[in-house]
Amino acid sequence: MSTVKKLVSAEDLVKSFKDEFTTKVKNTRIDTFTRGKKKTTMTHIWMTIDNSVYKKAVKHLFSFDEFPHLAVSSGYDEEKTIVIVQHFSLFHGERGRELSVNLVIPLPKNKPEMETITDLIPGALITEQEKQEMLGIKVKGIPKDKRAFISHDFPKGVYPWRKDETGPKSMVRNLHEGDKL
Repeated sequence: MSTVKKLVSAEDLVKSFKDEFTTKVKNTRIDTFTRGKKKTTMTHIWMTIDNSVYKKAVKHLFSFDEFPHLAVSSGYDEEKTIVIVQHFSLFHGERGRELSVNLVIPLPKNKPEMETITDLIPGALITEQEKQEMLGIKVKGIPKDKRAFISHDFPKGVYPWRKDETGPKSMVRNLHEGDKL
């Protein structure tokens, strides 16, 4: 992995992903915002990445920045898919140069699996554990496949962030409905 020091535009980065992964990159979007007293501009890049090239796409980030920063990982349940969003920052902390790169990875509910990226970014471990526990995905190759967020006596096969039959609906008490005990 080499250090890249040239200024990279959001458009060039998106083009590079499209050239490298062709039809495996979809729904690209670039949003630019100016905020704060110093009128700092922040650019957010959104790309839907096919799961089959997810790990290669993360590796591709290293061709722009020697140390891409995994800021946070989020995820949610859609009707037929589990969607994982990996929020990266390139040129982290470099004012006027920082790019937010958001990789959106839809996983089919009938086989919600993805590869670990802990060999590329060791700090990804805790967020991968969280997605396994909360959304019921399987992270292949995760080095520490243990619960970190949910107690060990929490029912197996129940995932707090799921909206379907594997979600915690039967365990939830809706306080707005009043006392039904």
